[in-house]
Amino acid sequence: MSKDANWRPFTEPSETGGSDSEIQDPSYGIRGFLPEQDPLGSFPAGSPYKLLDEVGRDLPNLLKDSGFRSYARTLNIPLWQGETNDANLPELRLYYLRLGFFASAYINQVGADACHILPSNIAVPLVQVCNLLERPPILSYDGYALYNWRRFQTDRPIALGNIDTLQNFVHLYDEHWFILVHVEIEAIAADILAAIARIDTALKTVPEPDIGPDLWRIAEAVGRQVTVLKRIPEKMDPSLYYKTFRPYIRFFENVVYEGVAQKAIDFRGETGAQSSIVPVLVAFMKILHQSSILTAHLDDMRRYMPKRHQYYIEQVAAMPSIKRAEYREPFNAILDNIIEFRKVHFDWANEYIHKHVKDPRGTGGTPFMQWLNQLIVETEAYKL
Repeated sequence: MSKDANWRPFTEPSETGGSDSEIQDPSYGIRGFLPEQDPLGSFPAGSPYKLLDEVGRDLPNLLKDSGFRSYARTLNIPLWQGETNDANLPELRLYYLRLGFFASAYINQVGADACHILPSNIAVPLVQVCNLLERPPILSYDGYALYNWRRFQTDRPIALGNIDTLQNFVHLYDEHWFILVHVEIEAIAADILAAIARIDTALKTVPEPDIGPDLWRIAEAVGRQVTVLKRIPEKMDPSLYYKTFRPYIRFFENVVYEGVAQKAIDFRGETGAQSSIVPVLVAFMKILHQSSILTAHLDDMRRYMPKRHQYYIEQVAAMPSIKRAEYREPFNAILDNIIEFRKVHFDWANEYIHKHVKDPRGTGGTPFMQWLNQLIVETEAYKL
């Protein structure tokens, strides 16, 4: 696919790339991996992209119609125009979110025949915006969760009860809840990243730093994330999840992007494994995992994270080990809560996926149940 002269990959520090002080970036301690400002909910009046807001609003209804794909092929979706910078990054993310949902809806429409061609009117603009964001052209965790929320009251926290989604595939609050649980977990991660920044500074500037208090803060924050993850069943029915909206975040298999390339390609679907939180914790704690198909899959998931998040994980991995006898209690407390998080995740994977199919694969496309327990066992073995 040729690029117009105005096209260029987004390379501003807020989205891709980084610096030696990436870990100390104050924005991470305020919002974690969520956007520094609340996501844009709609395009401004008069925007050429307003069509995407309308399609996004109507998408759950459109997907109930057998003629959805025929209708979708008639839409004239404008290409992204102009510069890519901090000022219009919220619009660019919304453009990607709307197109990502639309593309996944087209390929994975529930009740329709299998589809392996994404039409050019969707494929070309989707590839363009994803090139600008330097990411694979499919809806991923960033579009499905990180950029897909709004607050009811902006002076209150980013937490369940005060947040809702901007875009959904179905008219079921179960899908809202699924997304919003992840959003609150991401918001809590700000406390983890702030503590890591303080520890990084102390290790670089203080001869014998006392990082114990910040390790306890990390353990406490992970514990709060576990509490939120446990709330999944409150408003999400297992059978509804598996049959109604999970299919829409499924991987793309042998899909041709018409107008871009004639060779069929595969992409991982949206999955919580594309969140940067657990990889950061693993990198910070230096947890050792034996290589397996699952660990290779988790490594591959980094391709679907925003570039800046990938760079942050690398920076944290480069920090010195904090596995020292004097920090045994808080070190083990962090591991205990990571283990609990993994166990809760394992239970929900069993309840919401494994029970509903003979040979389950995650939305990322990998058989997962047989390896999830490995991560738990190896984390337990890493304790001091």
